[in-house]
Amino acid sequence: MGNRSFCSIRFAIFLSISLSASSSSPTILPFNSPSPSSIPKATPSDLLSLLGPPTQSSKINPLISKQLSSCLKFLVPFTPSKPKTPKYNSECYIKQRSLRLHSNSVISVERSKSEENELIWWPPEPVLELARLAFDSGGDPASIHRALDPTVLPVPDVEGCKVNRCELTRTPYGRRFINEELNSYLEFLFELIVARGPSVGFNVSLNRYDLFHGHVFIAWETGRLGILFHAREYPAYDKEVFPYNMGYCQKGSTITYDDSMNLRNILLLLPLPSNSTKAWVAPGVLVVLDARPDGIIYRDLIPEYVNIARTIYEDDLGELVVDVNYLNVGDTVPDYKIFIC
Repeated sequence: MGNRSFCSIRFAIFLSISLSASSSSPTILPFNSPSPSSIPKATPSDLLSLLGPPTQSSKINPLISKQLSSCLKFLVPFTPSKPKTPKYNSECYIKQRSLRLHSNSVISVERSKSEENELIWWPPEPVLELARLAFDSGGDPASIHRALDPTVLPVPDVEGCKVNRCELTRTPYGRRFINEELNSYLEFLFELIVARGPSVGFNVSLNRYDLFHGHVFIAWETGRLGILFHAREYPAYDKEVFPYNMGYCQKGSTITYDDSMNLRNILLLLPLPSNSTKAWVAPGVLVVLDARPDGIIYRDLIPEYVNIARTIYEDDLGELVVDVNYLNVGDTVPDYKIFIC
């Protein structure tokens, strides 16, 4: 979330928790309740390992692995196929990238669902090169920064933000990648999430209150490049179900706070390179992380002070590289553009 909204909701939730704790009576646990130390606790590293090659996933506590798996809703089938060196026709992808994937649009038969899956498992060559750069650099964000065009792009008014004094992005300007195919791939990701969301019970929209941004990170232990997308960014204030003031950017929101908030964290992991050859040891992954209250993701990976918002933070998964925003800068006709901040 943006700085203003983050501070507002963090304070509001912290205050709510503090007041509840001071006014409630202590809970007496049953005599035979297991001690907290006897319950295995999942970590962000466990989540990333589970979505990695067998050499990583096999090291996870079996109980944690089972519980994490029950909270994963794949937008693209999870098929940890044998390592291979993917080959793609870049010209074919460039021709197809202009296809819109909104749920109310006609998806061209030129790109089948299996071809869309392939673009996640084994992306176009420029995307693979970026993943390799992040890995070979030892997780240095500068390896990605150097791929950005130095041209500064002012972020225009987005869906009436300026009227409400809403600062939607981390900075008032953005950039794009030098390689246009990388920018097109980012657009593809946002639109694929919208198109595939209903398949896992998640209807998401591209707008400034719902899905418009993701956080690019490099995983701490493995150097794997990923993006953590956040949908349902600004739920509407409701004194009964969501009595939290999230600042200027919340004004005008029609996003209802309901069980769909459990699905607001969407994780993309790009293919994982081998550390000894030019091969790849794991394909790409696109998955919704279900933070339902009775699940392990909610219990162990959501910070208590933001459990009402169901937010997983990118810096728990790895080092933040950039924020990627997909913003509607059109007036009467939607016109979505990438801004990297």
